[in-house]
Amino acid sequence: MTDSPIDRAGLTVAEPLVRFVEEQALPGTGIEANAFWRGVADIFARFAPINRELLATRDAMQAKIDAWHVAQADEPIDQRGYQAFLTEIGYLVPEPARFAITTTNVDPEIATMAGPQLVVPVLNARFVLNAANARWGSLYDALYGTDAIPGKPVGKGYDATRGAEVIAWAKRFLDAAVPLASGSWADWTGGEPTLADPAQLVGHAGDNLLLRHHGLHLEVVVDRTHSIGRDDPAGIADVLLESALTTIVDLEDSIAAVDADDKVAAYANWLGLMKGDLSASFAKGGETVTRALEPDRDYVAPDGTRFALPGRSLLFVRNVGHLMTTPAILLPDGTEAPEGILDAIMTSLIGVHDLRRQGKFVNSRAGSIFIVKPKMHGPDECAFTNDLFDAVEDLLGLSRHTIKVGVMDEERRTSANLAACIHAVKDRIVFINTGFLDRTGDEMHTAMRAGPMIRKGEMKNADWIKAYEDRNVQIGLACGLDGKAQIGKGMWAAPDKMAAMLDQKIGHPKTGANTAWVPSPTAATLHATHYHGVDVFARRRERAAEGVASLDRLLDVPVATGRNWQPHEIAEELDNNAQGILGYVVRWVDQGVGCSKVPDIHDIGLMEDRATLRISSQHMANWLLHGVATAAEIDAAFVKMAARVDAQNAGDPAYRQMAGNEAHSLAYQAARALVFEGVEQPNGYTEPLLHQARAKAKTA
Repeated sequence: MTDSPIDRAGLTVAEPLVRFVEEQALPGTGIEANAFWRGVADIFARFAPINRELLATRDAMQAKIDAWHVAQADEPIDQRGYQAFLTEIGYLVPEPARFAITTTNVDPEIATMAGPQLVVPVLNARFVLNAANARWGSLYDALYGTDAIPGKPVGKGYDATRGAEVIAWAKRFLDAAVPLASGSWADWTGGEPTLADPAQLVGHAGDNLLLRHHGLHLEVVVDRTHSIGRDDPAGIADVLLESALTTIVDLEDSIAAVDADDKVAAYANWLGLMKGDLSASFAKGGETVTRALEPDRDYVAPDGTRFALPGRSLLFVRNVGHLMTTPAILLPDGTEAPEGILDAIMTSLIGVHDLRRQGKFVNSRAGSIFIVKPKMHGPDECAFTNDLFDAVEDLLGLSRHTIKVGVMDEERRTSANLAACIHAVKDRIVFINTGFLDRTGDEMHTAMRAGPMIRKGEMKNADWIKAYEDRNVQIGLACGLDGKAQIGKGMWAAPDKMAAMLDQKIGHPKTGANTAWVPSPTAATLHATHYHGVDVFARRRERAAEGVASLDRLLDVPVATGRNWQPHEIAEELDNNAQGILGYVVRWVDQGVGCSKVPDIHDIGLMEDRATLRISSQHMANWLLHGVATAAEIDAAFVKMAARVDAQNAGDPAYRQMAGNEAHSLAYQAARALVFEGVEQPNGYTEPLLHQARAKAKTA
């Protein structure tokens, strides 16, 4: 931080944050600066001590669990005794009496529609705009440029053979989603189509047809002057799908924000989205291209009335969790302020611009601010967030429960007490979802001393994971989320593997979840086809009759009992983990990139964020603790994989080589510390060590 800090109501605030708040965020909200800072100081005075107490509770529980596993060494875990112990220490709490959430003023994209969800790092304005504009996507483009259809385009120009395959695929899709009364869309020659269900034709935009199926819109683009449409019997030039209904603009796992400058940059992009004036310019094809938010889309209904549909994804903002503090604000005692409290204040303040309808566009037509809160451990932490949001609403003059919350069901104590967590925020909850990587990372850290964990690849087929995924939907439906909130599923991490995604990710809507994460706008369009293939809300009615998967299954610790891995299996696992850790950490620490397509050990690009890092580092730390691997073997894997990662990044001019420079590479040292200090890291989180290394890199 090069600017001088400024006193505001007894808080020591970094100058960039003061300038941003007083010159950009507050104007237009009707909130006076001095009153704002006094309110901010009051919130920190009230909530920072509670925040610290909650973190101390986590540590105390973990110490007791560690001691229990040590005492039970070499004995199989008896679920009855294990759960009695977890109840005794407060890890498990009583189930609340049956209830239904009471959330109101929720947009249909969240409550009554089913479709894909994007997660995008807030610090990259171009990516943010791409995601916000991914509400509508070209099915032709998504099929033509990916492996969704076997083969790939031939030559530099348009490949007519490939194009014909795309068109045939798209028309088969139309036959399934919006069938004609007779015949196929492949034989349609234009004019007003006669649909099997005439109610599916809901509007026109010129010659274009607006259709609807399972609550999602499709637009058949008719243009006989277009290079594609002129050769089509009906003049169809494209099929546009309503794709990313919602997007999470992320201030957490997908970015590297370690100081006031980083935080202000993040808040500025969120403000640009809420005011509708965010833009990004970049070079493309020798020209400068400027990207901005798309307007709404205008149509004429069959009865002649005009209407509009949103042109942009409905935006959530993901705050950080309770763990980290930020140097952007120092409290009166000189300690750093809890970063999650600052995020709650700032992202809500910025959301007021949308509520006051002062921007170019409207995000929430229902008049709410949508905040996703990650990495909460149990109902007490959810209740803390609820109280914090109450206080922020009072500060900003908002009606109670204007600020909505999404609870990420990604920590073990939350998934084991999910109904109680939902109950703690029952008046404002709009979202729950599963996250395999963070949930597995917390599984391994919580039971770190129970024994060596099964190999990372085996985790996906473990029964506790199946119970976790089932409970997410079953408990969500039992708590009345249907029609009021999203039930979500996790990310498809391989953006170049769209054929596999089309084959496998239909499993998410089949669970009754009305959203699931995708890594790109293209993937959103392809995943949207799954929500035409599955009636999610009908599937929910079927699942509502199920019981809830048992805690016995959820809490079945995935230790590798009776296993004796061969040396080559151990080396393979260590290499895989070390390569993944280094490949992610080197970009985070040296370049401040929190999410990117990182090649795995097989050179397959995966969209990685800190959750991946957590599971890999905790797995290696667990094997080191239990003697499956030695420190020398782990160091050998890191040295070997540093050279591999260097080679994978050879084309990046900003890349800093690690191999041969291990002793001086901040990234290499941070990656190694994540393993060798992994047992001691709070809940196995990677942020403390990463932030420390990134801060050093920024000042080096």
